[in-house]
Amino acid sequence: MSLILMIILFGSTVAAIAQEPPPRPVRITANPAQPLAFGAFTPGAAGGTITVPPDGSSRTATGTVIPLNLGMMHTPAMFYIRANPGTVISLLAGPPSPLAGSNGGTLYLQLDNTYPSSPLVTMVPYQQQTTVLLGGTLTVGTIGSNPPGNYSGTINVTFVQE
Repeated sequence: MSLILMIILFGSTVAAIAQEPPPRPVRITANPAQPLAFGAFTPGAAGGTITVPPDGSSRTATGTVIPLNLGMMHTPAMFYIRANPGTVISLLAGPPSPLAGSNGGTLYLQLDNTYPSSPLVTMVPYQQQTTVLLGGTLTVGTIGSNPPGNYSGTINVTFVQE
């Protein structure tokens, strides 16, 4: 009789060990805090690209694009992410987005890497935020097709909770 009682008690102990449901809330939020800015540059005769890395270090240029230091800052985009600790989040970058110029012309913006690198794992409680920096590459045409002015547009940034 005592053997049967031990098996029943042991069986109920095993049943009590189970995976906990995920903590609430399960959703994530991503709020923009700083725009992606490339600073001042000139496209030159052939155009090319200018890139702002996600860590905010020196921007780089290809082709005849020349970065200028006219007091205009270059910055990666910054987002504040709130999610449960251990949430895996990836950035989904779509095709290049067009940016219209105030004096005509169009530039194309391709979102690049993130810092920390995507996919990232949140490590802080939901009440705190994780800062994610996002770089990008701007494709620039010739000086004739991209006249001086301000270029702006809307880009869609999708963070995917895995």
